[in-house]
This record gives sequence, structure tokens and C-alpha cells, in this order.
Amino acid sequence: MISASNNSPADYYRNLYRQFRWHVPAAFNIAEVCCGRWADDASRIAIHYEDESGHASTLTYAELQAQANRLSNILLERGVRRGDRVAIILPQRPETAIAHIACYQIGAVAMPMSILFGPDALEYRLQNSEAAIALVDQAALANLNEIRAKCPAMRHVIAIDCDATDTIAWDAEMLAASSVFDAVKTAATDPAILIYTSGTTGAPKGALLPHSAIIGNLTGFVASQNWFPQDGDVFWSPADWAWTGGLMDALLPTLYFGKPIVGYRGRFSADTAFYLLEKYGVTNTFLFPTALKMMMKAVPAPREKFKLKLRAIMSAGEAVGDAVFNWGRSGLGITINEMFGQTEMNYIVGNSAAKWPAKPGSMGRPYPGHRVAVIDEDGNVVKAGDTGEVALHRTDIHGDPDPIFFIGYWKNSDATRKKYSGDWCRTGDLASMDQDGYLWYQGRADDMFKAAGYRIGPSEIENCLVKHPAVANAAVVPKPDAERGNIVKAFIVLTPDVKRSKAADDKLIAELQTHVRGKLAPYEYPKEIEFLDELPMTTTGKLQRRILRLMEQERAIKSE
Repeated sequence: MISASNNSPADYYRNLYRQFRWHVPAAFNIAEVCCGRWADDASRIAIHYEDESGHASTLTYAELQAQANRLSNILLERGVRRGDRVAIILPQRPETAIAHIACYQIGAVAMPMSILFGPDALEYRLQNSEAAIALVDQAALANLNEIRAKCPAMRHVIAIDCDATDTIAWDAEMLAASSVFDAVKTAATDPAILIYTSGTTGAPKGALLPHSAIIGNLTGFVASQNWFPQDGDVFWSPADWAWTGGLMDALLPTLYFGKPIVGYRGRFSADTAFYLLEKYGVTNTFLFPTALKMMMKAVPAPREKFKLKLRAIMSAGEAVGDAVFNWGRSGLGITINEMFGQTEMNYIVGNSAAKWPAKPGSMGRPYPGHRVAVIDEDGNVVKAGDTGEVALHRTDIHGDPDPIFFIGYWKNSDATRKKYSGDWCRTGDLASMDQDGYLWYQGRADDMFKAAGYRIGPSEIENCLVKHPAVANAAVVPKPDAERGNIVKAFIVLTPDVKRSKAADDKLIAELQTHVRGKLAPYEYPKEIEFLDELPMTTTGKLQRRILRLMEQERAIKSE
């Protein structure tokens, strides 16, 4: 797929990018490449599983295939057919992987959903998708039962580790089902996964992904993980397997290469992260910037405390910033590879420190096979250094179709059409591209704002704030102001050791403002700072600035 070379670092990327060609077979199924082809090796481990109570187990590829075959037979017996949607409302656990493989090999569409979804979120997605069956455990059963009657298309609920009425018991059904199954033939372009992605406005949109999307992910995965796989590689990420980050950046590509992945069911903490990294000898990981910030603040020098085998870290979702980037190098001995993508076309830009140099703070360069540019509102490519919207072309530099693209938004052709400007698919994220082809993130298009006539990008200010030892995390939003239109406001989560009082807070606020003023432009320092116990985050670990921005707008209205 991606071959090594003796080129110098300066030439390696350029030659690799120019020479790379996609090879997408007409017939292709995720289940076969992520499980079936490895199942003959009875000793090959697919999943190391542990929960927060300390229970641990392993699942081999042979066992994964046998269990998936049983579930495929169950789903067929319950009326699931090619193209039907199967809701997988499960955390990181072996049954989640089993459910995905089972769906793919019968030609059904796997629809992963977070166990953190409340009744309303479940209801909308189940109704909109017309899911035929839901797989659930105790974590989401109560919320599912609350809205089940409102989802007439959902014929059955299969419950794991639950003694619940009006459900099918997973264990009993699996024991009775046959472990022999003949997988259906699917085309690479057939639908495989439906993931609902929430925008800043309107209802969530279901992004329908084809089987070929896993192929499109591979160049970025291999490169960002410093040429995965290598002998002894073990992968772990706290990213929920219900989301693109956990499914397409962790679970499926690890299984594609026949390597073991660690699944952990429990709340993330810095202590847990280092425990899992050490216990399972994790070599490769995907960690959100929020997680890395927590780990950096909790353990500044981890190699002095833990025996780690880490050789690669990929990070995405928000800009890493040079504070975390530099800690990765000093504290872990690893250059963190930033990655950029989204559900509709994932893993399109990033770094690979093992093969080409990273620039601290940069998103990286387009991965092989992806033609990426920064475009203006009319769809024209802007010149180097100018800010615009990151976009991906339908074809690579050779004119071949890029297999990473989603098929379209479920039941929403209008939204699908608006996603494109000609052959450019828009991401909604702003960046600039320098002369060397590195992209520099400027924030979501709807996160940018003007204050006193200056255009403000929150990421740079947040990164500056996090460098202060008292700051665990930060979010910057506009606060409406009658004279200046907006002022810069920062919401800050402090580290646990900071002593709080009115006088101490006032002193710290002044200190933080001086800290930013001395490092950035004068108009960028936060005119107002508010301390919070926690920032609003999505279930995938992304900062929800929109919530804070709306809160400030409501406060402004009330004060008038």
C-alpha cells in the first residue's frame, strides 16, 4: 500500500505523494479484510478487553469470526436483510466488534450510537434511519426503552448482560446459533456504515459510508501511526467506537492489519490512560488533545514513572498546540502526529514524524491519495498563506476517484449537494496552507469571530492559555459588546492544585491576561475570564464552543 524508500526526508513525502495510486477492488467487504482473512490463525488476538471493575479477557480473530457468524445468522432469522440498518448502542467491548463484523457480512448497514445519548437523541436517529434492530447493554437500555414505542421500524432489541422483558437475550441466542455462515458478496461502493454527525445548526445528519471508506482511511492511518503495523504493535484509544474517531481511526484499521486492539469500558482519566498503556504494552494510540492535556498536567514526566512502549501518537478533533506538542517530545519522547478529517471524508491531512518532518502546530500535509486545498466561498483555491476552507477533491492527483468519500447524507440530498462546490467537498474548517503544503488550523468557520474589527481565531488563544501552569483547559468565544461588537472571553478550567478565593482569582485573571498579551497580538488577549469546573464537550472529546457562545448571547440579551 505505502512502501518505504531511501529518499531523504525532504524528498520522501513529495515522491510518495506523487507516486501513490489507489487500488480498489470492485468486490470488497469490511468483514472479510478486518476479520475473515485472519481467522485461520487460532492464536492471533483481536481484542484485549478490560472494564473499570478489573475484569479482563481476550478475543482471538477466530473467536471474533465464529461469534460474528452466529450473530449474522440471528440477524437473518430476525428479518434483517441487505441494506437494513442495525443500531449498535454499545461501549468499547468485544460484542461491539462482533456486531460490526456480523452486519457487514450480511450486507446490512451498521449504525453505531453512543451509550451517552439520551432518549431524544436515540429517538431521532432510530426514527430517521428506520433501524430494524438495536443491540444494547445495560448502559443504554433504559433510555432506549423510553422511546422504543415511538420507533415502529425497530422490530427487535437484542440485549447483552440484561435481564429485560421484551428483548432478545444475546447469550441464549448466541449459544443456539450456528457458527457457520456464508458471507454475501458486496461491492466496494455498497453502504456499510451510517454515522450521525451533529452540526452547529439543524438536526444531526446521517453520513452513509461505503465499504471502500476503510481503504481511503489506510494511507493516513499507516502514516500517522509511524508506519503501522510493525512486529509487536498493540493499539489503544479511548475514542468511543460509536464515533468515526474510534471506529475508523482505531478499531477497524487495527483489525484490518490483524493486530490486537485494547478495549476499555470505563471513564477516561490520566491515571487510567497510563495504566492501560503500560499494562498492555501499547505501541500506538489515538488521543484527543483534551486527553493529552489531562495527561500532561497530571504526569509531566511519564517516562520516569511508567514503562511505556509507545512509538506513535495520533491526535485529532482540535488543534494540539505547541504546548502539548512539546510535552510529547520531552515527556514521552514522541512527536505527536496531528490528523485532520471528518466523518464524511476521514483521515485526509496529517503528519508522519517517522517519514517526513512535522512543523509544531501544523495540521500536517495531505496524505497520499487525497487532493486537498484551501478554497474561498466561491470554491476557488486561495494563494499560500491565505485563510480559507479546507476542502477535498473527488479525485486524486491522477484523476482516480478517492475511495474515502461518504455516499451522501441519509434522506437529505439537499445537504449532500450543499456539501460540495463543484468537485470540492467542503469541511467547514478554516486553515491556511504554507508554501511547503502544510496546513495551519484556524478553527471552525462558525467559531471565528470579529472583535473591535479584528478577526479572531480561538485556537491560538486557547493554546497560549494552556501553557500557563494553572490552566488545565480553556475555551475562547465572543462576548457581545455594544461598542466593539464583541470582546474576547475565555472560559478556563484550572488545575486541581490552584487555591481559590476572590482575591486569588482576581490576581490570576490579571496574570493570565498578561500572559496572553505578552505572547500574542494585543487585541487577542481575553478581556474577560470566567472559571468553570468543566467545559462542554461532545462525547467524542471535542470542545463545544457553540454552547458557551450561545450562553454569552443569552446573558447579553438579559442584561439589556
